[in-house]
Amino acid sequence: MEVQQSKHAANVSMTGAPCRSVHDPANGHFRVLTLCAEDPDCAKAARDTVGSYLRTWGLVHAVDDAQLIVSELVGNVVHHAVPDDVLAMPGASRCIDVSLMTRPEVLLIGAAGEDSDPPELAAGEWISRESSGDFSEALVSEWGRGLLIIQCLADAVWWSSGLRDGGKTVWVRLGLDRLWAEYSA
Repeated sequence: MEVQQSKHAANVSMTGAPCRSVHDPANGHFRVLTLCAEDPDCAKAARDTVGSYLRTWGLVHAVDDAQLIVSELVGNVVHHAVPDDVLAMPGASRCIDVSLMTRPEVLLIGAAGEDSDPPELAAGEWISRESSGDFSEALVSEWGRGLLIIQCLADAVWWSSGLRDGGKTVWVRLGLDRLWAEYSA
């Protein structure tokens, strides 16, 4: 008697439980893009790459918010970050690492730069629109609007110290279910 092996037999553990491949989209996705902060097109490159990955992964509903967030995060590193002395090399380019991770219901975006100073929240974040009346736009400083935009789009924003001798990563979490509901409405 000939036993036919299932096409999924190689995907079963010794206990008989199915094992997921690292390529299974249910396990999520992870990509890191390293950019040169001195490149005048680095924000555009980050935006385009993130959009391309999200479309490939079937997350079209997250593209617009993710591209705006990435653009603001990269712009912050380019325009505001001053590299820590430990990381600054005379004549060296500043690096920006953009991380993109998905899990079944979550999209995480991170932008790592060579500056370890905590990100500053805009003053307008602490003052309600109701109490500011017609002057609400004047309360938001010239700088910091990017983080305010990110906070409005995201489910969470936080930062972590760099794993090396300095730097930091600003992280943003987007709920994919929420984005899908907004996209399909």
